[in-house]
Amino acid sequence: MNSLQPKVSIITVVYNSEIYIERTLKSILNQTFTNFEYLVIDGKSTDKTLDIVKSYSQLNPIILSEKDNGLYDAMNKGLKLATGEFVWFMNSGDEIASSDTLAQIFAIETANKADLIYGETLITDQQGDTIGLRRLKTPKKLTRNSFKKGMLISHQSVLVRKNIAPNFNLKYRYSSDYNWLMEVIFNTTKYYNTEIILSKFMDGGQTKKTIIPGLKERFNIMTNYYGLISTMLMHIPIAFKFLNFYKKNKRF
Repeated sequence: MNSLQPKVSIITVVYNSEIYIERTLKSILNQTFTNFEYLVIDGKSTDKTLDIVKSYSQLNPIILSEKDNGLYDAMNKGLKLATGEFVWFMNSGDEIASSDTLAQIFAIETANKADLIYGETLITDQQGDTIGLRRLKTPKKLTRNSFKKGMLISHQSVLVRKNIAPNFNLKYRYSSDYNWLMEVIFNTTKYYNTEIILSKFMDGGQTKKTIIPGLKERFNIMTNYYGLISTMLMHIPIAFKFLNFYKKNKRF
């Protein structure tokens, strides 16, 4: 192990996901980068999820299994337990893109000095087949104004330095990850774009089921950071692009 490699806390939040958890576990186990800890925050699953997690003993998973108050409460528990320099949320069904993803990231000295590391996200279906890249394009150069155009990076493809990572605001039930990223972006200017695919995000999960209330929350979050008038004006091109993409691809 390279002593210069920062320690990464990979956190998986899961509840009754025996069908999908193994694809996440395999993608983490296959990493050639070794300086990471793996935390599993389980919402007291009643299926075989925990048995599957425990069968991956090579990962030495740190498991917390107890009732929670939803996804973001569980993610906060993961943050509290994490001891790495960086935190990376890879929830059940999602995957690290390739076996050398972490190794590629931290082979670059600039990444080691960043507070927020980001990249592209590949969308897969529930069978694990590729659908394509996210609808929103990842910005070449991230700035505090980037999210005026929407959530241009997903939390599955973001590593954040632990000492600047805030708790998820439980006021937001559906889009607290958007608010979390906004807080991080406004807390630092040390961003690093890997320009590679960092994760595979499984489509059809909770986000898709709650898209309307989630969009309402995002509007309120954008208003908090950018003001009402600016947010309203920016939603005209956002809505147009959203509808045009859906018309062509029949997906969000």
